[in-house]
Amino acid sequence: MTGYYLIIGVSMLISWLVSSKLKSKFAYYSQVHLRNGMSGKEVAEKMLRDNGINDVQVISVPGQLTDHYNPADKTVNLSEGVYMQRNAAAAAVAAHECGHAVQHAVGYSMLQLRSKLVPMVNISSNLMQFVLIAGIVLMTATRTIENPNGNTTVLAIGVAMFAFTTLFAFVTLPVEYDASKRAMTWLKDTGTVTAEEFVGVKDSLTWAARTYVVAAIGSLAQLL
Repeated sequence: MTGYYLIIGVSMLISWLVSSKLKSKFAYYSQVHLRNGMSGKEVAEKMLRDNGINDVQVISVPGQLTDHYNPADKTVNLSEGVYMQRNAAAAAVAAHECGHAVQHAVGYSMLQLRSKLVPMVNISSNLMQFVLIAGIVLMTATRTIENPNGNTTVLAIGVAMFAFTTLFAFVTLPVEYDASKRAMTWLKDTGTVTAEEFVGVKDSLTWAARTYVVAAIGSLAQLL
């Protein structure tokens, strides 16, 4: 168990460091104001129009870094700090979330796979801890001299559920990287941001992507 707790500790520390770095990057690039004066909402709406997407709505949601694309109701949800702000960080986030909308519109295979996994992942995430605890209790209670490991069936089910959430984390990686690539390509090719502003966009999205990498590796380490 010592090794397990060590993995948990290291994963949490790295996650905290990357998350802190991401927040500092966004705070820094929030001071790089766009010369075109466009808000995050306006950047998002322009990217959608340029990609021929007319059935997706851009809305504001409360919180910080709560930005996401919802394929179910076709909405690009931008946090309050992105929706109305007119800086490189806001442009990066807005364009990234629209990148998911473009993926949806063109039928990007990894996004389709990720969407199909969501219901099962939600079930696994909600029940996994209870199943694992029940499995450990059952295994301990059923140990005998003839069967020193006890009944491990329930525990195996819990581990399988955890493995499913780990798989989901890795499926998420290409989806996020592709969305960022689409965002940066559009921002650069259309001249929506200047060369100086693009540096901030790229740096922001790079650190945002690293949070997903850390989450996936941490999940795999815990599973192993």
